[in-house]
Amino acid sequence: MAVTKIWDIKGRISRVIDYAENPDKTTEEFVIAYPYSDSDIQDMADVMDYAMLDHRAQEFEHWRGDGVNNALEYATRGHKTEETRYVSALNCTPENARENMTLTKMAWQKTGGNSAYHGYQAFLPGEVTPQAAHEIGVKLAEKLWGDRFEVVIATHVDKGHLHNHFVLNSVSFADGLKYNDCTATYMRMRRVSDALCREYSLSVVENPKRGKAKHYTEWQADKEGKPTYRNMVKADVDAAIRQSMTERQFFNNLNQMGYHVKFGQDITVRPEGKDRGLKLHRNFGDDYSIAGIRRRILAQTRPERQFSPPGRANKKARLKPNANKARKITGLRALYYYYLYRMGVLPKKREPDQKQVYFLFREDIRHMRDMAREIRLLSDNRIDTALQLSAYMENALKQIADMSVSRKSLKDPAEKSVLTKKIAELRREVKLCENIKSRSASMSGKISMAKETRQNENKEKEMKKDEPFRRRR
Repeated sequence: MAVTKIWDIKGRISRVIDYAENPDKTTEEFVIAYPYSDSDIQDMADVMDYAMLDHRAQEFEHWRGDGVNNALEYATRGHKTEETRYVSALNCTPENARENMTLTKMAWQKTGGNSAYHGYQAFLPGEVTPQAAHEIGVKLAEKLWGDRFEVVIATHVDKGHLHNHFVLNSVSFADGLKYNDCTATYMRMRRVSDALCREYSLSVVENPKRGKAKHYTEWQADKEGKPTYRNMVKADVDAAIRQSMTERQFFNNLNQMGYHVKFGQDITVRPEGKDRGLKLHRNFGDDYSIAGIRRRILAQTRPERQFSPPGRANKKARLKPNANKARKITGLRALYYYYLYRMGVLPKKREPDQKQVYFLFREDIRHMRDMAREIRLLSDNRIDTALQLSAYMENALKQIADMSVSRKSLKDPAEKSVLTKKIAELRREVKLCENIKSRSASMSGKISMAKETRQNENKEKEMKKDEPFRRRR
């Protein structure tokens, strides 16, 4: 059984080629052992050393016999480790693949867009040998792309399951056309892979479940436990199902979470602030079709209790020391703290209410590590305005220039290393300043959008509230 995927690569081709050709992943070692003890091996080595001495060439004849013959056999074959590296290439070589792919793009003047495509073919553990897996991968690449594209095929043997990686140039050397990554080309990839599996007597997934395959970046984010757009939507839909006993309650819960719902053959949900929505059945499988959601709701005996913020009666008054002397935070720091509050992150003991925390804010949780570094820079240096941020950035750039000049005159490696570390730290701060400039603009825009949405919702509620009185008039 082989599972196949393919996704686009933006940026440097060398990065994905280096990953695919990694010797630690594509090399298999075979240890060839012979029935010799350590003392036998040492005796054989002594005999060989003795035989190589010219002035004892005649005496060497006296040593000929079974022991010497065994020693000669050991010297030629030996107790050694052989390695097999499972890396091949079509229309190029593994060593010059990135150069060839780049030259093809330049020749056809198509250096923009996707730089390459990364294919994947995984086999059932224990069902195939490394040699057969690599042979299948090469045949698959030849049938799909061999007449038009440069391709690197690498079989990884370091995990519990064997799998092939394909690095495919995005531009054809034959006609200059770009590879069309669509449903039709992927289905052909799957059909050819299944046919090869049958040819090698491997199992095949006869009726694969419907559902969109994950992009590599999304798969990597899931693996590292980071939130993504799709898994956040999926989690919200699951929560809405658990909190519902009827379909009407389910759709009402999604609306309260800030989703726009569109009905058709598939259910499309669009978070507030997003231009396009997600089709549930297409992206998440049969459990998220209309029938699947209805079945999951009816299977529940009781809805999951929704979180409700504690009432004012349960709140405890807390005295703040020197409240009158506390300095009010403004500017960039205030923007960051307010945004974290709207994300549901601050205060730490606060349980976020999904009805109040818009999707636009929650999706930025995946950038929390970067945001934490940025707000630490703002707080440590008391930066509140864009002017202060620019001044801090210019000062850091000046220090980098001065230190770079000073480093050239240093001869002591230890002093150079210390200065290099300081320069690297300053460069990280400059990068943080650049991120703050762009992120603060994005934050302000999302906050304005959320406020505008809230105002529109309140107007709609007021209009519905006054509807009976308008009819009487």
